[in-house]
Amino acid sequence: MSELVSLIGTLVAATALAMVHLLASRVHSLGILPGRVWLSAGGGAAVAYVFVHILPELGRGHRVVGESAMIGGILERYVYLVALIGFILFYGLEHLAQRGISRETATINTWVFWVHIGSFGAYNALIGYLLVHRDVQRPVVLVLFAGAMGLHFLVTDHGLHKHFQELYHDVGRWLLSTAVLVGWAIGQMVPVSETQLRILFALLAGGVILNVMKEELPEHYDNRFKPFLAGATGYTLLLLSI
Repeated sequence: MSELVSLIGTLVAATALAMVHLLASRVHSLGILPGRVWLSAGGGAAVAYVFVHILPELGRGHRVVGESAMIGGILERYVYLVALIGFILFYGLEHLAQRGISRETATINTWVFWVHIGSFGAYNALIGYLLVHRDVQRPVVLVLFAGAMGLHFLVTDHGLHKHFQELYHDVGRWLLSTAVLVGWAIGQMVPVSETQLRILFALLAGGVILNVMKEELPEHYDNRFKPFLAGATGYTLLLLSI
């Protein structure tokens, strides 16, 4: 019975995350709060997630990897290197996206779009996979993780739409939504060792940190510090309470 409840709970969370990409464009038209407020609040929550959860998780991953006989001494001290690789990978993809957009005609190289969507599809699939394999014993933990990733998706969706516009709206967002569910399905069928899971999480962490810096930290005068602070404070308190 508990396995069935866990299955349903993680499926609902994966479906909700998949829907974020499909509905993100409507956030600005809700009329309840300006779109910039939503983005700043989401950015604050994601930053809190990085500093309160991801960095401690990498510390625990360091110890797990260091104890692994499979890895031995090769990555004993270098789980943070995996996170750095994730950071550099997504930075490089962002650089490609910027260069792939013609300043004169505002056209987009199709291959740049597919590389970008492919990488974010893998990113989303990994998050869907981690929904199943994280240490989620209580519903509140699952809700907090899915909520943080949903806010993170909301902001990264904004950046992808800014780069690729109609191409992302017509094709990309559907693929990213599907990727979350594919990752969840793989998680149900393909288990990994604790060491492999920590390495995957470190790679994901690097991507999250890059996206926080690139899209979620206020960089324009129309960003809102108060909702950013509220998002960071609220999510930090939630994390510390569990």
